[in-house]
Amino acid sequence: MEIDYAKEGKEARQTIIEMVIAAQRGHVGSAFSLIEILLVLYKGGILKVDPKNPHWPERDRMILSKGHGCLALYPILCDLGFFPREELMLYCRPKGILGGHPEHLKVPGVEASTGALGHGLSIGIGMALAARMNGHKHRVFVILGDGECDEGSIWEGALHASKHALDSLTVLVDYNRQQSYSDVSEVLPLEPFAEKWRAFGFSVDEVDMDHPDRLHALLLKPVAGRPRVVICHTVKGKGVSFIERNLQWHHKAKLTELEIENIFNELEI
Repeated sequence: MEIDYAKEGKEARQTIIEMVIAAQRGHVGSAFSLIEILLVLYKGGILKVDPKNPHWPERDRMILSKGHGCLALYPILCDLGFFPREELMLYCRPKGILGGHPEHLKVPGVEASTGALGHGLSIGIGMALAARMNGHKHRVFVILGDGECDEGSIWEGALHASKHALDSLTVLVDYNRQQSYSDVSEVLPLEPFAEKWRAFGFSVDEVDMDHPDRLHALLLKPVAGRPRVVICHTVKGKGVSFIERNLQWHHKAKLTELEIENIFNELEI
């Protein structure tokens, strides 16, 4: 499926800013780095899902373990028809279904409630094991943040995924090299990151998300006999020059009129 990632990415970022303006809060930088990964999965046709039947048993599962990045997920689910567009502007409001972290029981298309970092991989492993035991063929995708990989539960989960040779499981790491208050290399260095995953028994690929089509091509090629991780090299705050790599935008409470004007100028299509 041909996707204009530049156009789709700008549209998603515009919508995110509109949601933040309405709610007066949101994890902007964290969401902006995720958008191309999610576009590949959902609009690139990698995920087998049915918006008209969100609980279709044969659907693929996608868990956004990096739950605070949900502002990137909501516009894409909306565009696919999981819920009406009016919900986007009710983000983080009492009458809306969209919270600051995704909730499984409220939001169609959300497979697990996440936000307590380090839990999503283990949930995905459980789903993949259950599918095998029940003879189902659907796949499970889990998106992790790089700072989230500080959590010991990630590596405990990785051991179990490898032990059970869960080749229906694909982990995607949003590797923007920054977390809430500093660079990952300063908080708790992950390197050699790829080698760590290999040592835990994963098939490992790396991709520069300036070229989303390369991730798409990778995911079209199945890996047999072991779980897979794709380390996605991203930019925190990608798409707006003064937000990129600026940790003041990890979470933003309010936007000034000048910030809004400058953002939309840069995101003009």
